[in-house]
Amino acid sequence: MTHDEAIAQISHLARMRAFGRHVGSDRLIQAGLDALLAGVESPSLAMLAGLLRSEEPEAPELFDRVLEELGLAFHPPADPLAAKWAMASWIAGQIADGSLDPAAGTLLIWVEIAEDLGYPGDLELLVHCANNLECWEESWGVSREELNREAVEAAEQFLSKRPRQDNQR
Repeated sequence: MTHDEAIAQISHLARMRAFGRHVGSDRLIQAGLDALLAGVESPSLAMLAGLLRSEEPEAPELFDRVLEELGLAFHPPADPLAAKWAMASWIAGQIADGSLDPAAGTLLIWVEIAEDLGYPGDLELLVHCANNLECWEESWGVSREELNREAVEAAEQFLSKRPRQDNQR
């Protein structure tokens, strides 16, 4: 893993946690170890990477310190609706760049975001893609790969209409 990949991994985990997704202490410790081995420097990083299984409860606090030390702390908007939109943009960005499976990403947008926002028109195409990928059958005459491509295009289209936010990923 390169330095940049390690930083991207830490940033990704920070956003997952900020958006309320569960990230186990084992993943936080592993990310710390990966970063340390990749040459990332932070006063608390070695402590995080060196935690033993019995010390796992300390991982979230140490991970937060590492985020602050590296300038990677992420706080979603305080407004719950704005936070949902920020999460949709983050997930769509991952679908578009290929770091998140289109079926998994569109399903997250459908179930965890669109529903809470009352199925807004801006998310309609992504929800449609999620439904198609969730219910797909071979008899439809369209490949799953084509549906995945459509989901990536829908994510790109969604992102092109949203204001760009710094440090989206």
